[in-house]
Order: sequence, then structure tokens, then C-alpha cells
Amino acid sequence: MGKQGAVKILDGKQIYLRPIEIDDLDDYYVYLSDPTTSRFTGSQKVFSKQTAASWIENISKLDSSRVDLMIISQATDRLVGEVVLNDIDPINRSANIRIAIAGQANQGKGHGTEAMLLMLHHAFGTLNLHRVELSVYAFNDRAIHVYEKLGFKREGVQRDCLYWNHQYHDAITMSILDHEFRKLHMPDRFNDGV
Repeated sequence: MGKQGAVKILDGKQIYLRPIEIDDLDDYYVYLSDPTTSRFTGSQKVFSKQTAASWIENISKLDSSRVDLMIISQATDRLVGEVVLNDIDPINRSANIRIAIAGQANQGKGHGTEAMLLMLHHAFGTLNLHRVELSVYAFNDRAIHVYEKLGFKREGVQRDCLYWNHQYHDAITMSILDHEFRKLHMPDRFNDGV
């Protein structure tokens, strides 16, 4: 169960984002072990509870090149996924973003869209980034649709970059620039697109 008075770094309607805590270990371990999540993220690692605890300790450390936040349901205070800005490059003002929603029961509810919007607002409005990119597997039609709706543009294809279930799969590289995000998601404040 979630915590009373948990720190909400980024607060949305259905979800909020906060750093991971060691108390999240049980939920995080289930999330990391979920076969649906593994397929969509391309993770081929097998996690033990000890490995999950070590990973929590690792991503809890202050690191200026990444922002790891857990997606928490407002209604239940339970972990429903994670969204991460990594490879933050302050000189070129760019980063990579990745997201995963925990299990099929949490998918299709808008949690991912809202978490991406919150993190992109943080990336462009607080970290002053210019470009955010991602990579998505070509079989993940739902995610591709969400990313395009958020304003990401397709840039290219990484051919046969994931081997999963006896088959190779392509990944699509997409990105969004700060002015594209503002024009689409903040039209009243930035209507000139600059």
C-alpha cells in the first residue's frame, strides 16, 4: 500500500510522480518481473528481489544525468510504472525518455500519457532541455500512437535491434523539440512557436 503524505514531485490528475523508495521493493519487484512490461521494454534480464533492491539503491543516488520517477496512482497510492529521463546532456540540452506501465491491469487508463506529459513539462520547463528522444519497438502500436499524439516525430528505424521470442524486431526512434511541445501543449502561452 502507498504512504500517507508521500512526496509528489510532479502532480497530475490520475497519477503523481515521485522518487523510488526502498518501501517500493515488493511492488517494484513485481513490476520488473512482469512479462508484458518486459516485452514492451525489451528487457531480457531476470531480476531477483536482491537485484531489484540493488537497482533501487542505484537509481536513488543523486545523478545529474538522469531523473528516475515512479508513477503512482492518485486513487490507490500504488506504483503503476516508471518514467525516466536519462542521458541528460546539458551542453546540447537533450535527453532520452523512457516509460513503462506495470502490467496489463494498469495499461489503457491514460497513466502513461499523463506521466509523459508531466515529465516533458519538467524536461522543457525546469531542466531547459531543447530535445527529448525515445525508442519504441515497432510492435508497440499503442505506445507509438500515444507518442505521436504527444507530438513526437519519427526520425528513423533501428532495424532488427531486439531479438524476442525467436524473432527480430525493429525500433523506431522519435523525438520532440521544446518549441513543438509548447506549441502543442501550451498554445496560449507560446502561440508563436518560438
